[in-house]
Amino acid sequence: MVGNFSQDTVKKCIVVAVPHTSWHDFYIGLLIRQVAGVKISFIGKKELFKWPFGWYFRKVGGIPLDRTPGQNKVEAIAKIFEQRDELRVTIAPEGTRKKVTEWKTGFYYIAKAANIPIILITFDFGRKQNVISPPFYPTDDVEADFEYMYSFFKDVKGKVPEYSFSREA
Repeated sequence: MVGNFSQDTVKKCIVVAVPHTSWHDFYIGLLIRQVAGVKISFIGKKELFKWPFGWYFRKVGGIPLDRTPGQNKVEAIAKIFEQRDELRVTIAPEGTRKKVTEWKTGFYYIAKAANIPIILITFDFGRKQNVISPPFYPTDDVEADFEYMYSFFKDVKGKVPEYSFSREA
């Protein structure tokens, strides 16, 4: 693992993990946070938190999200950050384990609304390493911010290489 991420220095943040190509990413993420010694939660669709595995997902830091249309999910999650003294949440911006060329942007606007940094982490099966970025605060230049984040993950290969994130189709 390359990079430094301390529970003492970053109390609140969004952790962006890319690429998300396989169910293996879940337990690898759990292992990474164990090795780093940092408590990190994750957001999952509320359906994951039903019987028989709901208790387990909550125990390992899962936060259920109701994805019913018409709700302001960004504000709801920003409010959770506001209510807690310490919260780190991992989000996979691809929104699926399949190939995508653009990310969902909610994580970015959550970080802006909650005034918290974004930390990037690679799930790089090609190089067999995980790289952690320094904390990055979103600016008012959305395009430049996304170019910075996209470039961090350039040439990173997931468990299923053909589903790895890239800007090209």
